[in-house]
Amino acid sequence: MNAGAQAAHGDVLLFLHADTRLPDSTLAALEQFNASRKAWGRFDVRLSGKRVLYRVIAWFMNQRSWLTGIATGDQALFVRRPVFEALRGFEELPLMEDVELSSRLRLVSRPFRITDPVVTDSRRWEQHGAWRTILLMWRLRWRYWRGDSPETLVALYQSDVRNARQS
Repeated sequence: MNAGAQAAHGDVLLFLHADTRLPDSTLAALEQFNASRKAWGRFDVRLSGKRVLYRVIAWFMNQRSWLTGIATGDQALFVRRPVFEALRGFEELPLMEDVELSSRLRLVSRPFRITDPVVTDSRRWEQHGAWRTILLMWRLRWRYWRGDSPETLVALYQSDVRNARQS
């Protein structure tokens, strides 16, 4: 992501996961962001699956992010280039780099919220089970907050993924 930011030419950097689609209103929303005093922002998210549970999960993700000011990569983070550069970009972490960056960005400003959601593929939730994925994500976040290293957390994540495949 840092290499992409370095190669980019714009004043606002948008970090988009390969399995996430932007809404048609993206340019208009980013123009509103540009006119604001916010340093960074994120989109609300919607999961692509049709199950009602996925709408509930997305609602909780969006509320958590709105309340805490912490965003994840699934939410298509965007940031003004000078702020990104002043913070020296993403930490080179195997996991939680998005949470770590948004924690630092939150010290500069609360995020600009775009409520027209990005759509993130629900494949992970479908393959590994929605409840299992929810519990894993919360466990990872809790342990990160408690001070576990990202290297420890990535090992936990990979172990859970292997176990889900074997189930």
